[in-house]
Amino acid sequence: MSGKGKRKAQDSDAATTSKKVKNTKPTTLTGTDHWPDDFISLLKIYKALNTVLAFCSTRKALATTFSVVRTSVENIIKRPLELSSVAEIKALLPDIVRFAYIPANDHRINDNSVSASSDVSTSRSKYRREPSPDLYELKKPGEDSDHVLVMEFVEAPSGSLQKQKMNSAGYYAPSSLTPQQVKNLIEKRNARFITAVNECIFSHPKTAKTGEDPVLMLQKAGQDHIPINPAIQVAPPPSAAFLTPHSSPSKSASQALRMSVSPTKVPSAATRPSIVSIIDEIESQDSYKEQILSRRVFDERKGRWGQLDRELPKEVEVALKEARSVEGFYTHQADAINAFWKGKNVVVSTATASGKSIIYQALAQDQKSALVQLLTRTTSLSNANVYTYDGDTPKEARQNIRDTASVIFTNFDTIHASILPGEDRWRRFLKGLRLVVVDELHYYSGLMGSHVALVMRRFRRVCTAVGNRRIRFISCSATISNPAKHMKSIFGIEDIEVVTDDGSPAGRKDFLLWQPPLVDEVAPELGRVRSILEACALFIFLMKRGVRTIVFCKIRRTCEMFMKMVRADLMAEGRSDIATKVRAYRGGYSQSDRRAIEAEAFAGELLGIVATNALELGVDIGSLDAVISLGFPFSLASFRQQSGRAGRRSRDSLSVLVSDSLPADRHFVANPDDIFDKPTEDLIVDVENRVILEGHVQCAAHEMPIHIEEDAQYFGDLLAPMCNNLTRDAEGWYHTHTKYLPYPAKHVALRGAREDKYTIIDITNADKPDGRSRVLEEIELSRALFEAYEGGVFMHQGHTYVVKEVSHDERTARIIRSDVNWITRPRNIDPTQTYRIREIRGSPHRAYFGSINLKTVIFGFFKLRNNTILDAVDLETPPYERDSTGMWVDVPKATLEGLFQKGRNPAEGIHSAQHAVLSLTPLYSLATAQDIRTECKVAAKEGFASESSRKRPGRLIFYDAAGPGGGVCAKAFDHMTDLLEQALDVIEKCRCEDDEGCAACVKMASCKESNAVASKIGALLILRAVLGRPIDWEDVPYAENFAMNETVVAASAVKTLGEVQVERDVKAET
Repeated sequence: MSGKGKRKAQDSDAATTSKKVKNTKPTTLTGTDHWPDDFISLLKIYKALNTVLAFCSTRKALATTFSVVRTSVENIIKRPLELSSVAEIKALLPDIVRFAYIPANDHRINDNSVSASSDVSTSRSKYRREPSPDLYELKKPGEDSDHVLVMEFVEAPSGSLQKQKMNSAGYYAPSSLTPQQVKNLIEKRNARFITAVNECIFSHPKTAKTGEDPVLMLQKAGQDHIPINPAIQVAPPPSAAFLTPHSSPSKSASQALRMSVSPTKVPSAATRPSIVSIIDEIESQDSYKEQILSRRVFDERKGRWGQLDRELPKEVEVALKEARSVEGFYTHQADAINAFWKGKNVVVSTATASGKSIIYQALAQDQKSALVQLLTRTTSLSNANVYTYDGDTPKEARQNIRDTASVIFTNFDTIHASILPGEDRWRRFLKGLRLVVVDELHYYSGLMGSHVALVMRRFRRVCTAVGNRRIRFISCSATISNPAKHMKSIFGIEDIEVVTDDGSPAGRKDFLLWQPPLVDEVAPELGRVRSILEACALFIFLMKRGVRTIVFCKIRRTCEMFMKMVRADLMAEGRSDIATKVRAYRGGYSQSDRRAIEAEAFAGELLGIVATNALELGVDIGSLDAVISLGFPFSLASFRQQSGRAGRRSRDSLSVLVSDSLPADRHFVANPDDIFDKPTEDLIVDVENRVILEGHVQCAAHEMPIHIEEDAQYFGDLLAPMCNNLTRDAEGWYHTHTKYLPYPAKHVALRGAREDKYTIIDITNADKPDGRSRVLEEIELSRALFEAYEGGVFMHQGHTYVVKEVSHDERTARIIRSDVNWITRPRNIDPTQTYRIREIRGSPHRAYFGSINLKTVIFGFFKLRNNTILDAVDLETPPYERDSTGMWVDVPKATLEGLFQKGRNPAEGIHSAQHAVLSLTPLYSLATAQDIRTECKVAAKEGFASESSRKRPGRLIFYDAAGPGGGVCAKAFDHMTDLLEQALDVIEKCRCEDDEGCAACVKMASCKESNAVASKIGALLILRAVLGRPIDWEDVPYAENFAMNETVVAASAVKTLGEVQVERDVKAET
């Protein structure tokens, strides 16, 4: 790492008002006695607005359109309410007051286009209650303006109210305030306005020397905040930072960044400004609020050329130059080729975009054409046949590929399920095979990596059996901690040459750690601006300046929501020239759609891509200038892979991590150097997992009979006991057990349990002349339950669709395009579980292992806008059930009662204890944290004011994410006491003082409920109880839990399968 520079910016306590009225000193003024008459008059208007808006916020049926608010305010102040007065208030409080035109549809709760006459819609009544009435009585398009002017406060609830009403995903329940709470809210807002005016007066005192007049300055600033209807506004002035409508709150700083003066025409890639100048421009914005918490610079790196030990054939040199513009080889490329010539297996572990694919010219499907071009330019190789062979290969083409292929592009699933079971048909190819290339080796870790490692051992075994012992292996990986160890684990081979000296050139790269600013610096309890808003504003800012940018989102839904926001912002500004050059890219899209997006990106036709980690891996999409990671992506290796996407053509580049509110993000906010200085996580491969190994041994026996002595070199010392589950013939060979026949490979899923898929069909134009339905994508059943329920909103490429009909028999969901501005989320899930028994060392309690029945029921969904619940819709949907295996420990009844008596919700302690144990399972199961899961507690249920009828048994429970064949829980269960003891030790030694704990003890970045239900003390007490440790309840502090209902009850005994003996803990006897 060279040229390291750092810059840190701490949170500022100084208050800032607006773009035009900016404070430079903390105020020392209080009260209103010293105010000019104009400010006194403005205070009266503000108090009237505050009163009316506070009343509206408690009434779901009242929209805060300015026409509604204006009439009520004028009745209070007894004179007309001028737009300029409200604009001045907006200038004083830009972060908490929203005064803008928004699209009329953005105020709609129901979508009339869906409920129009339709056979499908009428059938929905049996699934859900009648829809709520349209509260805003919108006029049809064309009858009036398609925009409405809104006036509202955008700060979130605070204090105890916020804790009680906000669910796990950050959604707020509809306001239901007591009269006293309304009064307190009004008084708090009034006090905030008085503070803002005093700040303005203090920062801009009226003196003869300065010539400043705070009244005139505020009036001037207010002019920039007078909303103009976009329907009649042709070209808003560049300084109008808040004139463009947007449906999301808390956006002033982000919106100002997006709306700053920018080129009217997007610069070309060759003429775009430098990254350094763009960062300087961001920091010079009046709206900049020290979001750049840390900055690190990686200086430009010159390329270093290597030397080949022998010359390449002349025609190959020419072909490389013509096809790939290769003039020579960088050090790591030359080292890898030389090692291969010496007969060694090679692993190249260097940064993204370092030219690894040149070494073997076989990256993935998108590199097939490049390889063909190279071969056709080489006379001696022009007859080589290159094919793709995978699940999508037509059946009629497969025989020809097997008979004539020189090179095939395939995947491990195809090797496992097709090539190895059909080795007799592939014998010609396997006998002549010389080289196996695996790219993105770092991807194969945990459960998936363990499966792949055993597939490769079966593959080597079959090749040896047909007489081929000459195969060598080359693999490429992002930078990992121990590439030689990982390659040995995957392939089971020795004699590995490791190449890590990266000689490729690289342009300067600036890395920024971006922390969203406080919504209001004077009221920090309101929290920070949502990270998705900051990332959206930054994304648009960069694209306007010709910076080709990719945004990585952690989940598919966020990807679609982000795309929707970007498109809405750009179209509202009239920047269709940019909006048409932005695409979303994620798993689930059809192969043809993904290939089309990749082609557009590679050709330089796109300015922006919004993607999930589907684009982390080796899909070449050409040159990118910037990467924005929306939240830390769970692992350092993944983040560095994302960051490496920028600067793939040696130009200056930018990488930005926009921090989220999750524990991992907060850790890096506090320790920014860890992002690049901390080593990546070790990759885990376990070929001794008995459950996984048995399936592959059954497959291997079907490919050719097993001989224990000869085949132990592939499957290790566990092969002999595994053969007890095979069928032995008279000559001592072992064959597949009959229960796995006729296709044992179908019993082993490399990527976990297979799920049925639902087809999403767009029927928007089906009833129109020449119209037709079209398939948008396929999604897994588990996703369909949460994203494709009737009445829900489904998103594709940032467009919103409403689900009209779901057929569980046909596995289809029919959707219709609709510009709604609410989204939906399911309201609840309800897993259940079922049974081996093992003692917990030193405890009277027991741990259990057995089959788990996971049952998911969608009881309804919320309609959401701006993170606020607009409506609740009940559903009656069939439950989704699947089986898995897992382990559990029941929490003693006395412990549950003790927690409750201390005012503590047992669900919080159970959830946190499960996190503490779950985070340690990789140490005992040789799997990743994603391979084993637990039941995360839902805040909307645990903290809800009303009693829940669905009570959960009090137990710590964990299950295999892959289903019954996962085997991870079985291995962890053998170390259950050690797991519990170490989890307790971690919590006891953690120095955090917050009762909710921290990322070092009980919080996990992967928690799907955002760690909203958490208690460090509760977890400590529960773990002590199940381990049989004494608890002095008198020393346990009482917690004032104002909204605690009983959601957890003592767990009932689970029936056993026959007579199950309690397993002794080995350490207990030593």
